[in-house]
Amino acid sequence: MKDANLFQLGIGLETGAHAEDTSRGTNAAPAAFVRDVFDENRDDHFIRREGRVFAGTHLIIEVVNGHGLDDEGRIQKAFRDCVDECGATLLHIHTHKFSPQGVSGVAVLAESHISVHTWPEIGYGAFDVFMCGDAEPWRAVGVLKAAFGTEDVRVKELLRGDGLVTDEAAA
Repeated sequence: MKDANLFQLGIGLETGAHAEDTSRGTNAAPAAFVRDVFDENRDDHFIRREGRVFAGTHLIIEVVNGHGLDDEGRIQKAFRDCVDECGATLLHIHTHKFSPQGVSGVAVLAESHISVHTWPEIGYGAFDVFMCGDAEPWRAVGVLKAAFGTEDVRVKELLRGDGLVTDEAAA
């Protein structure tokens, strides 16, 4: 077995990487299949807001003067808490702790992802929260404030795929 395959099994070799097992046994989601975005029988996950149709809301969240940004367990808990608060579906979490400090990680969601790269030596965490469908990514902001003990959280919003599909075509 090649070393790269070990990461798929959640084995971090000697890098400090850890994968969280979130398997759902026999209740796992069915295999995905491709449908035409304009198929009227398609259950889409487009967001419709104020006359706009877009694929998802992508929040660029900067945690400033945060605490615990070097703690993988705390980051994984923050990911899980964000997923719960936003009404999303967690598929997998993977984090990696760097030496001497810093953590990178991703929570893969049915609705997209949450990711982070941290610089704990300056109290900074760069989070991305991207969700589609009925998930509410803005609810992650309060979770991250509480998780890392700061009120200084800066957010920019991107509407991914905005204008690519009209409401009439997506309906």
